[in-house]
Amino acid sequence: MRRFGGYLLVMLLITILIPSVIAKSVDIVSIKSVSEGKRFVKKENGNNKKDETAKSIKKASVPLKIGEKEFEYIKVYNENTKEVKEILLDEYIKGVVAAEMPARFDIEALKAQAVAARTYAINKSLRFEDGHPNHPKAPICTGVHCQAYLSLEDLQKVHGEKWVEDYWDKIGEAVNTTANLVIMYEGEIIEPLYHSTSGGMTEDSVNVFANNSPYLKAVKSPHEEEAPKFKEVKTLTKAEFVKAINSKFPKAKLKENDFLEKIKLVEKTPSGRINKLSINGIIVEGREVRDIFELNSTNFKFLYDKKVGLMEIETHGYGHGVGMSQWGANGMAKNGNTFEQILKHYYSKVEIKKM
Repeated sequence: MRRFGGYLLVMLLITILIPSVIAKSVDIVSIKSVSEGKRFVKKENGNNKKDETAKSIKKASVPLKIGEKEFEYIKVYNENTKEVKEILLDEYIKGVVAAEMPARFDIEALKAQAVAARTYAINKSLRFEDGHPNHPKAPICTGVHCQAYLSLEDLQKVHGEKWVEDYWDKIGEAVNTTANLVIMYEGEIIEPLYHSTSGGMTEDSVNVFANNSPYLKAVKSPHEEEAPKFKEVKTLTKAEFVKAINSKFPKAKLKENDFLEKIKLVEKTPSGRINKLSINGIIVEGREVRDIFELNSTNFKFLYDKKVGLMEIETHGYGHGVGMSQWGANGMAKNGNTFEQILKHYYSKVEIKKM
C-alpha cells in the first residue's frame, strides 16, 4: 500500500507540474521582435512601463530568399554610433519607412515606400555582400548615402510616445502587408532610387548619375502641390549673387553692371532641370550652381528685378529627382492608386514579385 501510495503521489505531482511547464514553453515560443509590439501604459502612480501583451505580437514571417540566399537579417552601419548591427529585415524596413516618409501619408504610399526600401536594401546586400567601400563592414548605412533608418527607440526620442502610439502600427501594416515583395526588371533586383519631391516630373538617371538605368526614366509626377518644397524662392541682392558666383568660379569675373548678359542657358534635361550654364564663357553644371546657393534641386530659374536690384532664384522640387517621388506617391495614393500602380508608374517596365 505504501508503494502504491507513493506511486499515486508521484503521478499526482506529474499531473500538476507538467501542464505548468508546457504552458511556460508556449509563452517562450511567442517571442515578439525587438521593436514590434512595444507600447507604454501608465501605472497608477504615473510611471511608464512596457506593455508586454501588446496586440501587434506576431509570428516571424518566412525569410525573403533570393536563389539560395536568405535575408532574415541585414547588416547595417549606423553613422551615428559607428557600429555595425544585424537587424531583422522587416524591423529594418519599418525603421526606414518611418525615417524616410511622413507617417501621416496614405497607407498605399507607405506600402510603396516599404517595397522600395526593401528592394534597395536587398540590391545593396547582393552587390556589396562583404561591405560597401564607404562602410566596409556592412552593405548599407543609416545615412543619406544609402537610406535613412531610425529604430523604435530613436523614433520615441525624436517624435515622442504619442507619435509611436498613433503611427507605429500603421507603418507595421505597410511593411507586413508587403512582406517579401521586391521590384524587379527583367529578372533582376533593381536599385529603386527615390526622393522627396520632383516638382512635377522626375529625372532620367543618366542626367544625374551618368548611369543609364532602363527603369529610371523621366515620368510625370502629378499631385505634388501640397509638398512643402514643391516650390521655393531664394532672394539675394545683386552684390550677393555676383560675389557667390565669383567665389566659386573666379575665372568668370562677373561684374554687377552687366552680369545678367553673361549668364546663358546651355543645356536643360527633358524634365526641365538645368544641366549646364555658361557664365561669362565658363561652362558650369547645374549641380554646381545648386551647391553654391544651397538650392533644393537643379530645377531652378533666375528672376531679376532691376527696380530693386534683387535676384530671385525659383526652385521646384527637392532632391535628385530620380525614381519615385515620395510626395508624388502620396498624391497618387490619395487619388485611388495602389502601391503597385505607384511603383510601376515611377519605375518603368518593372514587376513586383514575392520572393
